[in-house]
Amino acid sequence: MNDELIRKHEGHVTHLTLNRPQKANALSASLVEALLNAVEYAYTDGTRLMILDGAGAHFCSGFDFSDYQASSEGDLALRFLRIETLLQQLYHAPFETMVFAHGRIFGAGADLVCCCGIRVAAPGTTFRMPGLKFGVVLGTRRLTHRIGADHARALLAGSRTFDAEEALQMRFLTRSAAQAGWPALAAATRAECDVLTPGAAAALHRQTAIDSRAEDMAALAASVSAPGLKERIRLFREANK
Repeated sequence: MNDELIRKHEGHVTHLTLNRPQKANALSASLVEALLNAVEYAYTDGTRLMILDGAGAHFCSGFDFSDYQASSEGDLALRFLRIETLLQQLYHAPFETMVFAHGRIFGAGADLVCCCGIRVAAPGTTFRMPGLKFGVVLGTRRLTHRIGADHARALLAGSRTFDAEEALQMRFLTRSAAQAGWPALAAATRAECDVLTPGAAAALHRQTAIDSRAEDMAALAASVSAPGLKERIRLFREANK
């Protein structure tokens, strides 16, 4: 079992906890595969609610760049493509998805939040989505669907940090709540997920989620296959030390 992900299934609820607190839950290749396996399995096991959270001080610091210099550009590109596959599976899941976020959330970690139907963050949580600073196009249409084109352009063009209060105002979040209140919110959501039959819930999710999977994957593939990905990452990291 991959100890980077704590996976629990109780009744109709699947609870996934990112468990790399020493790395701020950065998305290693193995953690992405564990998450993808868990999400795909939940499609088949009767899950009606999937809950995501993170151990330690931060929900998720995004792509794990710790070993990028030892990786080929092809390997790095594949890792980004697998993250997009995970995000698509989560966004288009036939069941309710709920995320509890806290700390400093970066890059693909913010995309994980954006993909979930119910998005809760603790006061003081911050988000930043800097992928375009090193030429990676990830999750832009999903973000635009959540918050509108004007907000999306402003956030991505400036690669600026925004906090939970602003995120709630522009509907990136659905709620801000202290961590002490999260169990009660999860319990209430679990009860609500029993209102519709699984088939009706799946139909609702299909009709309310924008389906741009092919276009999103193509845009990402074009951006990560452009020569010089490692150098773009290096320059970005040097500028953001």
